[in-house]
Amino acid sequence: MLKTIIVLTGSRDQQMALTELLKAHNPALSFRCAVSLAELEAIEPEVLADARLVAFTTGVIVPAHILDALGYGAYNFHPGPADYPGWAPAHFALYDGAKQFGAVAHVMEARVDCGAIVGVEEFDIPDGVDVRGLEQMAFVRLAYLFWRMSREIACESTPLAVLPIAWSGIKSTKQMYAAMCDMPADIAPSEMKRRIRAFHDDFRGIPLTVTLHGARFQLAGAATPKPIAPAVEAPPLALAS
Repeated sequence: MLKTIIVLTGSRDQQMALTELLKAHNPALSFRCAVSLAELEAIEPEVLADARLVAFTTGVIVPAHILDALGYGAYNFHPGPADYPGWAPAHFALYDGAKQFGAVAHVMEARVDCGAIVGVEEFDIPDGVDVRGLEQMAFVRLAYLFWRMSREIACESTPLAVLPIAWSGIKSTKQMYAAMCDMPADIAPSEMKRRIRAFHDDFRGIPLTVTLHGARFQLAGAATPKPIAPAVEAPPLALAS
């Protein structure tokens, strides 16, 4: 019998809202919360055997031995659509000029963003939206998707129904993101504008830079967090310290 939900989140302040929502559907559930792999590893095997893992906006890669020990499966809520698996999906979608975006829930496997998809939310990308605005919109849809699926997660002991939707596109990585932020000295103005719009947000400490004559320059002023903004113009360059 499903006894425990393990909630793995990107930050601790997300955990209360998620657990309270699930508890409202199934008051008999117990909960274990984690934000790191070390906290997951500390959960007892007997708890895992009667548990389901739910991951929400986390960067933790759950190893196979934990996934295999879970009696009721593991599901991840990914803040991007099926055609943007991997790291920083909103940034790469804006760079590509995508017209649609969204969020998905999927079965967790040892490899990132490849398990069967069990939930989807989609929306059109507004003209002029900046990357932080797109991320905010995706987070709202992701939270709604969790709310919509919360009863199944809390009450159904059988695996969640799989949708006829497959992952596609290139799975982005931190290395790919860093490469996009390292602009060549001979970058074309149009390409520079695309990268500034998509990547000028110092995501997880990776700023946009350009190297000229042996000196590395960093773009000044990260994008301001607002849901919709006009097209971003190239800001001035500042010498990185």
